[in-house]
Parts: sequence; C-alpha cells; structure tokens
Amino acid sequence: MELIHEIQGDRVLLIHYQEDNLDASNVRTFRDAVQTLMQTQTRIVLDMSQLKFVDSSGLGALISCLRDANSRKGDFRLCAMARPVFALFELMRMHRVLSIHDSVEEAVDSFV
Repeated sequence: MELIHEIQGDRVLLIHYQEDNLDASNVRTFRDAVQTLMQTQTRIVLDMSQLKFVDSSGLGALISCLRDANSRKGDFRLCAMARPVFALFELMRMHRVLSIHDSVEEAVDSFV
C-alpha cells in the first residue's frame, strides 16, 4: 500500500492515498498505516483523487479514522473524490458523517 504524506498549512497532515481500491483486501493495512501517521497530528486530510472504488469495509475504516481523530480533539477530512466514489458516500449518507471537500486546497484551508 502506498501512502504519501506531508504537512501543509498550519500543521495539517495531508495523506495522498495512491491505490485504486479501498476494500476488504487492503482495509486493515490502510487503517494501520493511517492510524500510525495520525499519532502525531490531530488535523488530517485524506486525498482520495486516485481512488476508484470503496466497499463497506473501506467506509468503516474511514469512520474509524474519524473517531480516532475526534477522540484526540481533532478532525479527519476527505477530499478530491471521483464522482462514482462520492455517489456511494451520498447513497450511504456518509457525506453527512464525514467532511468532504472538492479539492486538497479547500480541505486544508478549511482548518483555518
């Protein structure tokens, strides 16, 4: 699994997810890798621009990341979703639970 991360703006951890899928085949690796990165930061943005498919276990992993950030008085935001992925979030009403932004810049700036 390839995750590229950097600090942007005012100490916002930006994680670029470099895989096509977030599903049962890789969700455990994803969750472990992201939670390790999140240990030192409370404001996290996940760039999902490369992602083409998410299943229910992927949605669960994203909720887990949100809960982890919230438990440390932080936030976990998503950005740059492809239309089919966003359609799933709408269908499952996840867009009401997770903060979703159109671009990386918008998500990072939303912390200011």
